[in-house]
Parts: sequence; structure tokens; C-alpha cells
Amino acid sequence: MILNSNNIAMLTQGYKANFNTGMGTYTPLYTSIATVVTSSTSEEIYPWMGMSLNFITWLGDRAIQNLKQYDWRVKNIPFELTVGVDRDRIEDDTYGVFGPTMEYMGYEAARHPDVLTFALLPGGFTALCYDGQSFFDTDHPVGAGTVSNHQGGAGRAWYILDTTRPIKPFIFQKRKDYKFVSLTNETDHNVFMRKEYLYGSDARVNASYAFWQFAYASRLPLTEDNVAAAIAAMKSFRGDNGAVIGVQPNIIVVNPTDEVAAEKIVTAVYSANGASNVMANKLK
Repeated sequence: MILNSNNIAMLTQGYKANFNTGMGTYTPLYTSIATVVTSSTSEEIYPWMGMSLNFITWLGDRAIQNLKQYDWRVKNIPFELTVGVDRDRIEDDTYGVFGPTMEYMGYEAARHPDVLTFALLPGGFTALCYDGQSFFDTDHPVGAGTVSNHQGGAGRAWYILDTTRPIKPFIFQKRKDYKFVSLTNETDHNVFMRKEYLYGSDARVNASYAFWQFAYASRLPLTEDNVAAAIAAMKSFRGDNGAVIGVQPNIIVVNPTDEVAAEKIVTAVYSANGASNVMANKLK
């Protein structure tokens, strides 16, 4: 290829098309468990954490339900992925071999929000949430007492979530979405000094904890009884005002090792003993 500005621009456009194709080949899952928030600054503050709202009978003046004020801040973090293409490969017309690399870069850009969001689950045993407790804890302060969203145990963790609400258990915050970028001008330092064209993707995002009330963790064996107990515990959660929150668990997240066991619990029509499986289709 003759290296002129028009040809390099066309090559970059082709690589960008590869990138976009790669993004389209991955179906992300993070939106199923995280509320996506568009950010307009370096960090966002979520003062509405801890809210507990319920309709009540209207008697006399309205009863103003004040929201607890929490200074829960989520900073946007820059991320990048960059690859280099030797100029000699372009001159020798072997640039096509890098198309799959650009496509894979797009695939990773689409997958990265899942990586950040689902890492919150195992991290929740030690990471703090808005109330100063670990996200999965046995003594979250509620009203005059405490509530647990951690079933205990010491084995492989599994999780049950309620993602049916406008606000989900987690937040995915976007300041700048993933995009394709390049450095290919002859005067760019990388080209002039190392005869290397640079292509990459970058974003400014972050994933964070939201409401612990909509998530439940267990390290006990993954059995029908333990799953049923976890669901019952979540449905019993109450707010500071004493009213039942109305949690509706709908998703179970498990380690790959436990996938078959989870499928049997939540999809099988019959249990191992031949009886009807009362847990069938309760969770996805």
C-alpha cells in the first residue's frame, strides 16, 4: 500500500468497521443487574441511597417521607486497550491480518462493562456500600434493628437478585462511552520514532454498589432448601418505617461449577425424588 493520508484514512475506517462489528457480536448482561447512569462530571453523588418509600392512607395533611441522606460517591475511572501495527506490514499489504484483532478489541469493549459489574458480586463480601457495612453483611442497620443479606457458609458463593425495579442492586456509570481511536499521522511520535500505527479504545466508566436490599449472598451448599430460604429472607425485608419492601427475587447468579446444579433447581419440572419441583421457573 502507498502510505498517503487518503489510504491511511481508509485503512483506519476499515479497522473502525471491524471494531464496531466486534462490539455487535457480544450481548452484554450488565444491564440486567445494574442501573445505567449517564454521568456528566468526574464523579456522581447518590444522596437517595437508603430510601424507603411506601404509599399510606391520606389522613389530614400529607406525611412527607424524607429520604435519608448518604454521601455515596462514584468516581469515573479511565480505561483503555491499545494495539500497535508496524508500518512495514501496511506497506507490504499485510494489514488485513489485523482486522480480526480490531474486531476482538470491539468485542472486549462490549464485554468490559460485564467484567466490572459482575466483579461486584464476589467483592461484596468486603467492599462497603452506602450504609458503611459490607454490601453482603449480617447486620445492615434498619430502623431500630439490623437485617442480614448474607446466608453464611464457607463454600462457593451464589447470589440471588431482585432486578425487577427501576433501581437495581448495582450501578453502571458512564461518563464517556467506549469508542475507537487512532494515532496514524506521520508526525505522531509513535509513527516517527517507531514506525508504528496505534489503534485503541477507551472509556471513562465505573461500576458500583446500590441497594443491598435487592441482593442476597450465600456460601452454603447450593440446594433447593437453601435457595428457598434465601428467597424467603429477601421477601421479608422491611424498610426503616417497618413496611415490607416487597422484594421479588428473579435472578440467581452462580459459579460455572454450579451451573448444572442451579439449572436443576430452577428449571427442572421434577426434583431428584420424582416429586414436583416447587422451585421451577421461580428464578432466571
